[in-house]
Amino acid sequence: MTYMITCCSTVDLSEERLKERNIPYIPFHFFLSEQEYLDDFGKSMDPHTLYERMIAGEMSRTSQCSIGEYDAFFRQYLEKGIDILHFTLSSGISGTYNSACLAAEQLRDDFPDRTIEIVDSLSASSGYGMLVEMAKDKADEGKSLEEVKEYALNLRENLNHWFITTDLTFFIRGGRVTKTAGFFGKMFNICPLLDVDPRGGLRPLEKVRLKNRAMKRLVEKMEECADGGTAYNGRCYISQSDCLEDARTVADMIEEKFPALKGKVEIYPIGATIGCHTGPGTIALFFTGKERMN
Repeated sequence: MTYMITCCSTVDLSEERLKERNIPYIPFHFFLSEQEYLDDFGKSMDPHTLYERMIAGEMSRTSQCSIGEYDAFFRQYLEKGIDILHFTLSSGISGTYNSACLAAEQLRDDFPDRTIEIVDSLSASSGYGMLVEMAKDKADEGKSLEEVKEYALNLRENLNHWFITTDLTFFIRGGRVTKTAGFFGKMFNICPLLDVDPRGGLRPLEKVRLKNRAMKRLVEKMEECADGGTAYNGRCYISQSDCLEDARTVADMIEEKFPALKGKVEIYPIGATIGCHTGPGTIALFFTGKERMN
């Protein structure tokens, strides 16, 4: 092994999946009623418990990895003579890319013969995870660190992210939806449709009335945007926050409409870092397709 692909726990896959692919991760942190926990794929706190406590009124917040944490994480591989290609959560929603870059810059002085590169995924949740996995596919094919980095930089804006939420409570609490808009949204059962823009930020695009219509709208967006339309033969991931049954319904619709998929739709829990901001009731769909538009 000449280099290692690494990531943060915010890839929203599973720890088992990352171990299987030999992709080490560094955990984010979250706070619930000022008690600190690791965002570590539910080991410190399972997602259902997190959402129950949030619904009960406990305040939540998140914390990215510090420069010192990145230093310690990267150093363990550099000391073994292993180069690093690290992928971060989107800079459009977190400052972790800058922290990772600062740690890497410091480490280059200590390890002048080693290579450490940081890639801003411009992605979130399992879309970030999909980018990391597709990069690892190329590494497993024998591509060099620089080749994989270039591949990921070219791919990242073609990773489509489409989200709906059936519960506006925590979007209102976090200021992403105004109280007035949230009041009427709840009254008329509005489920916002959101995506991730070219800079990696989350943006609302449509207001869809009723959950079932919003779930169908996700499938329609995939038909509109996926490579090859309904002939799409790539990966498809879904992440969900405590609404597995609804996510499975969306997955079933996709598997019926896109028979050439690369395997089944893979469903993962939304991790604590993203979940602290969305709360329960969020379904996110990821696939490769059209380049994101401003």
